[in-house]
Amino acid sequence: MNTSTPTPSSARYGGVAIALHWLLAALLIGTFALGVYMHELPMSPTRLKLYNWHKWAGVTILALSVLRLLWRVTHRPPADLPAPAWQNRAAHGVHWALYALFFLVPLAGWAYSSAAGFPVVWFGVLPLPDFVSPDKPFAELMKERHALLAWLMAILAGLHIAAALKHHFVDRDGLLDRMRPGR
Repeated sequence: MNTSTPTPSSARYGGVAIALHWLLAALLIGTFALGVYMHELPMSPTRLKLYNWHKWAGVTILALSVLRLLWRVTHRPPADLPAPAWQNRAAHGVHWALYALFFLVPLAGWAYSSAAGFPVVWFGVLPLPDFVSPDKPFAELMKERHALLAWLMAILAGLHIAAALKHHFVDRDGLLDRMRPGR
């Protein structure tokens, strides 16, 4: 569909959905970048501090993901834009895979931290219960799973972003305007 007509405001997401989308996007990008960066650092006080920040962000992402999922299942999103059926199916599949990863990635990280014997203390104030018992072999498995799932989420987020940009710049169908803040 090649039109420059903006999407009607009734076809936009609501303010809460938009705020949660962009807040989680910023947290996910920042947390992923921090995870990649800190992973290569030698053991030091800085590395330990960054690991704590990474864990705090992961718990925050998990909590916001609960809110986002509850919001999503209780508030209908705008109707799909006219597009080939395969594109709508792909979009829905990527969205639901991302929702699953919003939970799986932080839970795998929490399991890794618990199994490795490192407690999670949210913002250095609220100690969270161990997700699993200390177990070094399981910790190594969860460390690998956490990284694999994080990379999968990054790839799917990249596809999501590429599709949104294609709709905005090539199709000019107003899809990006539905999630844009403001207006």
